[in-house]
Amino acid sequence: MYEKPILQVKHLQKQFGEGCPHCFDKESVYLEKNYCTVCGTVHAVRDVSFDLYPGEVLGIVGESGSGKSTMLQGLYFDSSMTSGAVYINQSELTGQNVLSLSSQQKRYIRNYIYGMVYQNPVDGLKMKFSSIGNIAEKMIAAGNRNVSNIEKRSKELLENVHIPLRRMKEEPQYFSGGMQQRVQIAKALSNNPPILFLDEVTTGLDLSVQASVLDLIKQIQRELHISMVVVSHDLAVIRMLADRSIVMLNGEVIENGLTDQILEDPQHEYTQQLVYSLL
Repeated sequence: MYEKPILQVKHLQKQFGEGCPHCFDKESVYLEKNYCTVCGTVHAVRDVSFDLYPGEVLGIVGESGSGKSTMLQGLYFDSSMTSGAVYINQSELTGQNVLSLSSQQKRYIRNYIYGMVYQNPVDGLKMKFSSIGNIAEKMIAAGNRNVSNIEKRSKELLENVHIPLRRMKEEPQYFSGGMQQRVQIAKALSNNPPILFLDEVTTGLDLSVQASVLDLIKQIQRELHISMVVVSHDLAVIRMLADRSIVMLNGEVIENGLTDQILEDPQHEYTQQLVYSLL
């Protein structure tokens, strides 16, 4: 394990509503899960901190509504967080809380440092662009203007994710769910980002398709040594992919550690339920 994390997340908070004196205490009798019965505020992400190391896969697991996808959207700048800090260990960003950067600087991070694969491919792809056009668009956004380089790289990526090149001019709207996810993965990797976010990427796919997408992700990680944050409600997915894991419930981290350790000896009652549902 490397000494220095590539990504540090500190005290991330996201709330919908103003909040009130009754609901900022996590033990408050006025909180039902993460909802304040006095003022109606939803505390979607509550004081979440973690580190991601180079070449590591970090799993974030929790039921629907636990805050894991909201947190990922905040990290990728799809939505703003209420408070907290995120630091990226890249020379040009050292010591800067990237959440407080300008929209131009955030765009740079999205183009060069982050890759994102969404649960719903509609959020990550232009369905009426060709598959190769989707990948090219991401490269052009990052300043690449050499057409032959763009075409060569795009073809290489499509082959890597097992999309036949005879179909590269086809639009993703005509592809199966599994193929759409693979095009999304190719697009996310187009500028060689050191950090890749994956949000529920196998949800809604047939089991055999799920397996091929997970195999592809493992292969990419093995070959590129890319750091990944994998969000899922499915512990089987986390077990297959993640070195370390965080368990979230009602916006909070309730357990974290090595994935094997969490699966073999879960400490929190909720994690125990998750693990036993796997058996």
